[in-house]
Amino acid sequence: MTTQTTLTRTLKLPSLVLFGLAYLTPLIVLGIFGVIAEATGGASPSAYLVALVAMLFTAHSYGRMAIAYPVAGSAYTYVRRSIDPRAGFLVGWAILLDYLFLPMVIWLIGGSYLSAQFPSVPIGAWILGFILVTTGLNILGIKVADKANYLLMAFQLLVIVFFVALSIGHVVSASGAAGLASSQPFFNDTSSFATITAGAAIAAYSFLGFDAVTTLTEETIEPRRNMPRAIMLIALIGGGIFIVVSYVTQLVHPGGVFEDSASAASAIALQIGGQLFGAVFLAGLVVAQFASGLAAQASASRLLYAMGRDAVLPKPVFGRLNPKFHTPVVNLAITGAVGLIALFLDVATSTSFINFGAFTAFTLVNLSVIFHFVRERRAGNRLNPVSYVAVPVIGALVCAYLLSRLDANAITLGVSWLVLGVVVLAAITRGFKVAPPEMAATEKATV
Repeated sequence: MTTQTTLTRTLKLPSLVLFGLAYLTPLIVLGIFGVIAEATGGASPSAYLVALVAMLFTAHSYGRMAIAYPVAGSAYTYVRRSIDPRAGFLVGWAILLDYLFLPMVIWLIGGSYLSAQFPSVPIGAWILGFILVTTGLNILGIKVADKANYLLMAFQLLVIVFFVALSIGHVVSASGAAGLASSQPFFNDTSSFATITAGAAIAAYSFLGFDAVTTLTEETIEPRRNMPRAIMLIALIGGGIFIVVSYVTQLVHPGGVFEDSASAASAIALQIGGQLFGAVFLAGLVVAQFASGLAAQASASRLLYAMGRDAVLPKPVFGRLNPKFHTPVVNLAITGAVGLIALFLDVATSTSFINFGAFTAFTLVNLSVIFHFVRERRAGNRLNPVSYVAVPVIGALVCAYLLSRLDANAITLGVSWLVLGVVVLAAITRGFKVAPPEMAATEKATV
């Protein structure tokens, strides 16, 4: 008799929230502050507030589906179980754009920061270092990566606290305590509803983490209880941090005009804290990228594992766990290899198509809640229509709107990827005559 290697349940609520926040990368609010402030006309906290409200609807839907289907796979699993296996495949295929390429973008951004500070070292060396260390930690297992995340997140949050404190001190010294209470960062003469919603479409990128944590469902203790709580806490805590930090930063630098919007936060860090804090801020950004890459790669490997376990992707390659580490080592190696593409791309090009997969998945997960509601009602089970119909309808409409606001390049690349997915789906379903293989969930409960 052979013993099947399975994912191991070790994660509790605090670890889930930590992984989600690491995926969000709280410092990203400063990394893209200039871009959002420029887009909103100096109303970046309003953009984050709108984005938070929008994401909470979708976070609620993810929570409902995590209760119904507590297995790995995230949006892919929810849609295939609630709507249709073929639709689930296409959602999984679409979100691969997000999951597979987001670690690459994270490592590229981290390498870019370090390369700018140490120009004598090629950016490729920094990227390769990120990939090797991150992949090694993830291969050793979730417990090791979990402990590393505690240290990395602690430092990142410390940098944020100092940035906020120094910003407050700068504002008070310039205009007194009364300067801390202002409506200008939320709405001013250069902002409008159109600019704020445009900024919110960009700001939504910062929230791409509350959904990724659902890929760790099969490694979570009491997932039906802890996963919905973790999803909402990640969105709320992350959104709160984004709004507060963007607010005080906007007080230091009103408006949306910068010499270089891409590096606006670095200039502000020097302004409020001098050279020493500027160096600490750079270190914080690099640490944030490393922590985010750790969580992003873990999530990507679990999605590939779920699809491989279904035999939607080749099972001998993607659907296997290492018997020693109980982790999908081959999938981790694949995501690391994809990260090497960063050696040939710039940040703008590499990020152009990520949000397409994310917003496609968000929209379909909201719809899957409605399909689940209908199926349960037909089976004689009554569910709350507000939670299972009204909220997901709003979430689907908002996410579809955000999807429509992506630039033409992102939509073109995303649609092209989906067309390729349809071709692959046709091949594995014999011309759509049979359904893709069903998931056979396996798990190992441990204390």
